Amino acid sequence: MKKTPVIIIFDVGKTNKKIFAFDEDYRIVYKDSAPLPEIKDEDGFPCEDIFSLTAWVKNKFESLMHDSRFNIKAVNFSAYGASFVLLNEQKKVIAPLYNYLKPYPENLKKQFYNVYGLADFPCVTASPVLGSLNSGMQLYRLKYEKPELFNKIKYALHLPQYLSFVLSGSLHSEITSIGCHTNLWNFQTNQYHDWVTREGVLEKLPPIKTSEEVAASINSSIMVGVGLHDSSAALLPYLKSKRESFVLLSTGTWCISLNPFNHAELSKEELTNDCLSYLTIEKTPIKASRLFSGAEHDEFVKKASKHFRKPLNHYENIVYDTSLNPSDLNDSYSDLNRFNSYKEAYHRFMYKLIQKQKRSTDFVLKPTDVKNIFVDGGFSQNTLFMNGLSKVYREMKVYSATIAQASSIGAALVIHSYWNTKSAPSNLIDLKLFS
Repeated sequence: MKKTPVIIIFDVGKTNKKIFAFDEDYRIVYKDSAPLPEIKDEDGFPCEDIFSLTAWVKNKFESLMHDSRFNIKAVNFSAYGASFVLLNEQKKVIAPLYNYLKPYPENLKKQFYNVYGLADFPCVTASPVLGSLNSGMQLYRLKYEKPELFNKIKYALHLPQYLSFVLSGSLHSEITSIGCHTNLWNFQTNQYHDWVTREGVLEKLPPIKTSEEVAASINSSIMVGVGLHDSSAALLPYLKSKRESFVLLSTGTWCISLNPFNHAELSKEELTNDCLSYLTIEKTPIKASRLFSGAEHDEFVKKASKHFRKPLNHYENIVYDTSLNPSDLNDSYSDLNRFNSYKEAYHRFMYKLIQKQKRSTDFVLKPTDVKNIFVDGGFSQNTLFMNGLSKVYREMKVYSATIAQASSIGAALVIHSYWNTKSAPSNLIDLKLFS
């Protein structure tokens, strides 16, 4: 039997770890996932089990290497950001993969910004003050809280680049991981910020490879990509497929509004409202805004399911009903006893969530003249969310975008020439208009 040429993509999210094999037409010919349980760091805070994740990646890849159906031509990685894996001189992991939600010590935050300036620093680095979510601040924290550990760090790798290292043995940094609210990059000079050198962090960051390079090869035949930040990877299929300007609302744990046509410098108002800039694979800044909507939705669903004694996925059966939209914009959904049914409570929650989403997305729309909003991820399949969003953006075209795993496709597209003998497809996305 003739083997199918494929690329393997590991798509590592906070909740689910997924693996896909794509053929040369970008069809999924294999998929699997694993919800790996979290462990706790030395302070008792939940974090990724980096050892279980490493073992899973190695085992899945080894299994597919021996799968008679596939001829693996390349492998690449898409993973969440704000995460450093720390290696010693022997290239061994020497610390937990600290959670970006871990509270950051106020005294260290004050110390840092007293030295490097709170007024202009967020504008220069295009990063709001986010504590542990500014991944560079995790290294700063270790320097002053755990100096012995800091001194043992030889290599600090963002998670996508660590996963690439696991299979390739190559140590490198990559621009989409560096350019996502890390506090590491000076967006005005297009290089690392001065503090990275002054605090002894730069020497721990491997050389930068471009996103479109390969890190190494396995058996001289399987090309290993350098890995990408998942939000940047998810944008690539849209840029490849669409010529009209658009905003991509990528929904998951975070709902991130990305405007690839807005390169304007961030204002102080935008920075205080969780706006930031991402670097594309070409080192171009694009404006983005973030909202923790997916996590908020999950928490509400758990609470509502328990209160109304419904299955956890009951919200999937709720049909959009305009009569249940509140007339009072300040009306609250927090007290579930006020509602007669799950349906009523869920409508009220989603209405408020959409109001928050509009405020967040509005920040990235101006000053561009964008007329299309593409929604991908979990909320793109939620009729309440999509209908509600189209109502608050009546002057725009709001589409649910159906693409099989956008971030995985993006990670495959970026190294297309290394594994695929065909032209890259331009019709990867199915759009459904809501009005």
